[in-house]
Amino acid sequence: MEFLNSFILWWHWIVLALVLLIFELLSGTFFVLVFSLASLVVGVLAFLVVLTFNTQLIIWIVVSLFGVGIWYNWFKNKTVSKIGQSDYKLDTKGVVIEKIEPNLRGKVRFDEPVLGNSVWPVTSEEEIDIGEKVGIEKISGQLIKVKRIEK
Repeated sequence: MEFLNSFILWWHWIVLALVLLIFELLSGTFFVLVFSLASLVVGVLAFLVVLTFNTQLIIWIVVSLFGVGIWYNWFKNKTVSKIGQSDYKLDTKGVVIEKIEPNLRGKVRFDEPVLGNSVWPVTSEEEIDIGEKVGIEKISGQLIKVKRIEK
């Protein structure tokens, strides 16, 4: 530890931050950016205040964990509600492309893919004309029940 206390200086953390930043630019995940920023924080703190290597390492770990927590909360998929085993959102919207008669099938093109496809056969308890906006009410196997979205 004595070796690390005397060998690791503030600018080593800045260099590590730059190396991690370059790696982040090559990977494009934004995940490594958290560790790069944590290294930068430790480098600046070590420049301003004399810190042992153990303290620097603890600060880096704490800032990294804090950053990962923020990153996870920022980028995680926020679902309004989940349905059955499909794990898709009930708030998915779509446009009717084939007229839906009450309790008969029509077709809807959803704004984002549902179970891997954007166009699905659907049913509804009401008549819905082509071009109207709908939302998912329920998914039953390969059939989606929709309802008209009020404007």
